[in-house]
Amino acid sequence: MSMSWLLWMILSSLTGSPVLSGLAVLALVILADRYTVGILPSPLRAIGRWQRASKLQRLLHSNPHDRRARSELADLWVRRGKYAAAVEVLKPNLEAGDDDVGTLFLLGVAYLGAGDAARGELLLDEAAKQEPGYQLGAVDLERGRFRLARGDTTGAIEALNRLRGARQGTVEGRVLLAQALDKSGRDADAALMREEAWKEYVAAPSFQRRRERLWAWRARPSRPLAYGVALAVVLALGISVLSRVTAPEPSPDGYGFYDDPGMAADNE
Repeated sequence: MSMSWLLWMILSSLTGSPVLSGLAVLALVILADRYTVGILPSPLRAIGRWQRASKLQRLLHSNPHDRRARSELADLWVRRGKYAAAVEVLKPNLEAGDDDVGTLFLLGVAYLGAGDAARGELLLDEAAKQEPGYQLGAVDLERGRFRLARGDTTGAIEALNRLRGARQGTVEGRVLLAQALDKSGRDADAALMREEAWKEYVAAPSFQRRRERLWAWRARPSRPLAYGVALAVVLALGISVLSRVTAPEPSPDGYGFYDDPGMAADNE
């Protein structure tokens, strides 16, 4: 935030337009995030999801028995972290007899996110029984994530180790496993797991690197820090250059400037 503020100050002094400078800084931040950590949501994608959620809500208001709309809306709520809302939307589907693996998995994740670990784990168990390799270990990924969040490091390590077997190139799973190992006091194993995560990221195809870039930065937090230091140096140099640019000195009698020939002629 401080670097963005300094960049805005530099651009404002150069352009004379604080508004345009602010927009330029915002564009630079979004562009830098897109090609580095990728933590900012895509504005167009966020607007599209918001519009879709509004449409589904209107649809359910007129037809509460539309199970497909309930499932899609619950998925959107889970993606946005609105787990309790997802439970309320999707629970009627299960009560109506939808016990397919997708419904069990999604509702299980929603219950885990809403803080009901018992129901969430039970539903994920049922999903794993129906399809053990569902979405290349998605069940174990969510088990590991939420177990780690609630302090069950042993259970998280168990689930995330299974995930490594099902999804061998996972960067996210390895970083989560490293965090669980850290919390269990196994610092050396955690460091090795972070190194393994970074190697998997480097060797991954470009589409996977885009998807797991944030997790790769968490495996090597020194990388974004180094970029931040480099940007701070550039900003410092820019400020230094601007400070050397001074206005012409006025003449001693208060009229014009030393290098203004027109003013010199008038004085004669």
